[in-house]
Amino acid sequence: MAADFNLEGRVALVTGSARNLGFEIARGFAEAGAKVYINGTNEGRLQEAAEQLAGLGLTVHPALFDVSDEALASQEMERIFAESGRLDILVNNVGIRMREPLDKIGSSELRRMLDIDLVSAFSLSKLAAPLMERGGYGRIINMGSIGGERGRKGDAAYIIVKGGMHAMTKSLCAELGPMGITVNTILPGGFLTAGNENLRSDAMREMFKARMPLGRAGDPAEIAGAAIFLASPASSYVTGIALPVDGGSLATG
Repeated sequence: MAADFNLEGRVALVTGSARNLGFEIARGFAEAGAKVYINGTNEGRLQEAAEQLAGLGLTVHPALFDVSDEALASQEMERIFAESGRLDILVNNVGIRMREPLDKIGSSELRRMLDIDLVSAFSLSKLAAPLMERGGYGRIINMGSIGGERGRKGDAAYIIVKGGMHAMTKSLCAELGPMGITVNTILPGGFLTAGNENLRSDAMREMFKARMPLGRAGDPAEIAGAAIFLASPASSYVTGIALPVDGGSLATG
């Protein structure tokens, strides 16, 4: 069974992977044997991430480009294919967030979030699909959120975008399935990332204990297992799903 979770010989691109959950997914893929390209727009931060992983005995390859620049993204993905001979796994992880009430969200801000979080994932998936088909193996993993599955005050833009991410997953599942490509969504809950420092407060810890089955926020490293499963041969008959990784938060309200 261990062979089903092995990514030896696979080539993966993880967008937005210089830190936080994307970084941990890239680390997990590299540990599972994949050749991993980490992506971002800050060269220094990408280099730091590569050096940090090198310190763990893992080799990754920086891919410096803005995912919202479709022409540049196409050029970089072709470069990866030419350099590695294949592209098997794409994780659409790039995202920005704006926590604002409805009357504070302008059309331009919403369009920017849609472009960066959702339209870029759509474009990269379209670019990746023919490359995956040529290699005979394809896994697309979209990073959604449990927030996209339920309404909440003061977070409309994020909820709209993340809800759209899983709708896109279901559509691409139908479109790309005949090519042998699976498309799935991961729905992270509250993780102790750099952007969620508020989850470390005493009040938030007490809230997790009271409301969630596992009673705590997630360690970023805990996202990697779900990503490896969806990227590996073990998930060969799994497509179109939204997999919560949230300590039971979505199940219990």
